[in-house]
Amino acid sequence: MGFTPANLDLFKLAFSHKSNNSEKSYAIRNNERLEYLGDAVLGTIVAEYLFNKYPSGNEGFLTKMRSKIVRRKSLNDIGDKMGLDMLLAEYNTTKLSKSMLGNAVEALVGAVYVEKGYNATKHFVVQRMLRNYIDIHQLEEVDENYKSQLLEYCQKHGQNVGYKVVARYKFEKRDRFKVAVLVDGVQVAYADDFNKKSAEQTASARAISQLGINDTKEKTPA
Repeated sequence: MGFTPANLDLFKLAFSHKSNNSEKSYAIRNNERLEYLGDAVLGTIVAEYLFNKYPSGNEGFLTKMRSKIVRRKSLNDIGDKMGLDMLLAEYNTTKLSKSMLGNAVEALVGAVYVEKGYNATKHFVVQRMLRNYIDIHQLEEVDENYKSQLLEYCQKHGQNVGYKVVARYKFEKRDRFKVAVLVDGVQVAYADDFNKKSAEQTASARAISQLGINDTKEKTPA
């Protein structure tokens, strides 16, 4: 991390998932609050980083690049490369999942922000995370935001896209969501995940395949 935390309990909390809490416990002893804070701080830092890195980039390009960096899959990969699974295994009794890695990344950013403030957190995110674990130039060529792709296609063809949680259930003591994607009110595909955003992305990818969008998508002239 580049520094020794003064408040170790705060950083331990960043790796404590809510599934460890008793069903009857009203005490908040998990990383959800830090995850909430870290999500907002991370989004701001990444936006500032991209704003400075691409002085000629328009708003649409910067928005897409930020989305690629802070999306669940990217954060899961960062958490995996940082070895956060070892810390999650240390402080959790439940079975680990990929989504817990991304949550822990956000919670860690939140913990750094609480202890060190914005400037130190920006240095941590840019130097220790983005430059070590993100290939920014490769991201320029990749588009795995399936929700965005589906929305863009449907808007172009005058169709409406919506998402609906059709089921929420417990799996291994954790909430799991079944999310359907609807086009003009008709269910096209669905997916299950521990994270609603991840389920929406997977459902969107399946909808794109189901509708054959990639097969008919117009290519932009060079």
